[in-house]
Amino acid sequence: MIITTTPTIQGREIEEYISIVSGETIMGANVVRDFLAGITDIIGGRSGAYESKLAEGRELALKEMADKAKALGANAVVGVDLDFETLRDGMMMCIATGTAVKVR
Repeated sequence: MIITTTPTIQGREIEEYISIVSGETIMGANVVRDFLAGITDIIGGRSGAYESKLAEGRELALKEMADKAKALGANAVVGVDLDFETLRDGMMMCIATGTAVKVR
């Protein structure tokens, strides 16, 4: 499965546009992570706990989106957009959206 943020794939021709597909993940960080991230925010630096959660959410959302595209008969997803949101304390959401296509 080819996944790209661009509207085309270099060297490949899009034969068919199938559908918009998306994958969503909502993840919670535990109390210890929240506490450690709060300390990091106060003293500065990067929060490895939240960075790893963001990466995990992104990968899960992309996989879910690709699985949906494959189920529709697609072999690529173009124009992929990733959105991250904070829903409430410790809850993060990642949404991957793109267009499922058949390329040759």
